[in-house]
Amino acid sequence: MKIKLNDDQVEIARQARRFIDNECPMEYVREMFEDPRGFTDDSWRKMVEMGWTAMLLPEVYGGLDMDLMDLCVIFEEMGRRVTPGPLFSTVLLAGETVKEAGDESQKEKYLTGIATGELRGTLALSEPDGGADLDYIRMEARADGDRFFLSGTKLFVPDAHTADFIIVAARTGDGGDSRDGTSLFILDSGLEGISISLLPSMDSTRKLCAVEFRDVAVSQEDMLGRRDRGWDYLARSLKRAQVGLCAESVGGAERCMEIATQYAKERIQFDQPIGAFQAVKHRCSQMFLEVESARSLLYWAAWTQDHGNPREVALSASAAKAYCTENFKNVACAAIQVLAGTGFTWEHDLHFFLKRAKANEVMMGDPVYHREEIARIMGEGE
Repeated sequence: MKIKLNDDQVEIARQARRFIDNECPMEYVREMFEDPRGFTDDSWRKMVEMGWTAMLLPEVYGGLDMDLMDLCVIFEEMGRRVTPGPLFSTVLLAGETVKEAGDESQKEKYLTGIATGELRGTLALSEPDGGADLDYIRMEARADGDRFFLSGTKLFVPDAHTADFIIVAARTGDGGDSRDGTSLFILDSGLEGISISLLPSMDSTRKLCAVEFRDVAVSQEDMLGRRDRGWDYLARSLKRAQVGLCAESVGGAERCMEIATQYAKERIQFDQPIGAFQAVKHRCSQMFLEVESARSLLYWAAWTQDHGNPREVALSASAAKAYCTENFKNVACAAIQVLAGTGFTWEHDLHFFLKRAKANEVMMGDPVYHREEIARIMGEGE
C-alpha cells in the first residue's frame, strides 16, 4: 500500500483548495453558521459542477467511479475551512448506503439524482436512548399487510431539513443480536407524518435535526435491501462515512496547526517571538506529530475501504475514527492555548475548528465506542 498521493490526487487536492479558498472564505462560514439552512444553492451547484457528488458513484448512474481516497483529499480541504453544506450527508451517508443496499430501480433514481445534484439525502440512525452505540435501533416499523408504519424519533440527523430523501433504520424483527432485525427504508422527506426540526448544537456549520415519525406509511418498494438485514449494509457504508469524517478532521487539525505556528512566529513577548520559548515550540511540534500520524492512519483506512479484506476494512475505519477525530480536538485545543485569550474571541476563526472537532469526535461513534470495536475485532482474529 502506498500512502503517498498520486499525481491525480495531488491535482484533485489543488483544485479543491483553490475552489474552497474562492467560494468558502471564513466570512461565508460565519454567515452560514447563523443561517438556518446552512448553505446556499449557488455553493451547492458549484460543488456539483466540480463533480464532487459523482465521484464515488458508478458510471452507469452518471458517476465517476473513483476511490474513497480520491474523495478524502477533497474532504481534507473542506476540513481546512470547516466548509458547510450537505456534501457529507448526501454522498457518504445516503449515497453509499443506496449503493450498498438499493435495487436497480432505487439506484437509478437516487444515485443518478445525487450525481446530478438534483437530490440531497441523509441517514437517520441515532435514537434518544442510544448514546454512542450506532447499532442501538429500537424504532419500530410495524407491518400491516403489504405496508409498514414507522413511529419514533431519530436524533442528530445531518442536514435532514434540506434533504429530499431520508434513509431510516428501523426494527422489523426480533433478532437475538442487537444488529439483527433491522431494516432500511428510503423515504421522501415530505411524507405525511414526518416532522423535522433543527437541534441546537455546538457546531452550527453542520446542521443537525430531530426527525419524528408518526405512523408514516411506507410500502415494500421503499425498503432498501433485504428485510431484517439492514445492518449488513450499514456496517459497510458507515465505515466509509467514518473515514470521510476523519479526512475532514485531519484537514481541520492541519489548519489549526498552521494558525498556531504562524502566530508563534509573529507574536512578540520579551523582545522575541513566543515560538522561541520551549513550552510553545514543543506544543507546536507535538501538533505536527499528531497531524502527520493522523494523516497516515487516514490514508491507510481510505485505501483499505476499497482494497482491503473485511477485517482490515473494519479495523482501519475504527482506528482512524478514534484517533483522527480525537487528535483534531487535541490540536484545536493546543492551538487555542498558543494564541491564549486571542483564540477564545468570537472574532478569531479558531473556535469554529474546536466546535467542529468536538462534533466530529462524537459523531458516528465516539473514541470509546471505536476502541471497543477495535478490541472486539482483534479478539475475533485470535
